[in-house]
Amino acid sequence: MRIWPAFLLAGLMLSGCGPSATPDATSEQVAAARAARAEPPADQNITPTVELGEMLFRRCVACHTVEAGGSHGIGPNLHGIIGRDIGDLPDFQYSDAMQNQVGVWDEATLDEFLAEPMKTIPGNRMVFGGVIEAADREALYLY
Repeated sequence: MRIWPAFLLAGLMLSGCGPSATPDATSEQVAAARAARAEPPADQNITPTVELGEMLFRRCVACHTVEAGGSHGIGPNLHGIIGRDIGDLPDFQYSDAMQNQVGVWDEATLDEFLAEPMKTIPGNRMVFGGVIEAADREALYLY
């Protein structure tokens, strides 16, 4: 019996795990993505706080920065995102899908996008499955 197809399938499935090492990724971004894998335990009774949002944002630092005037990573700098037009930073090259998206980032648009990025704005380049827990998304918004 041939078992190599099973090994091939398992290898392909595992190749999608963890951060991708793209030519744009720096070693610091890849290291941050590896460190971010240690997520807090899922708990339905967690109260969203700025501190929780900061801890959850560790998943995002492989691609995003949040410092005022900070450089972009693979993704745009997110400082001041609240109230900003979607896909409209002049010094960042967004996907066509993001550039063509009409709207402003607020709590509702961020919540929808962070829950299911690829479904909310099909064709965007953010390779992230989403934040399942509503409390976690609210904590990220607070942060």
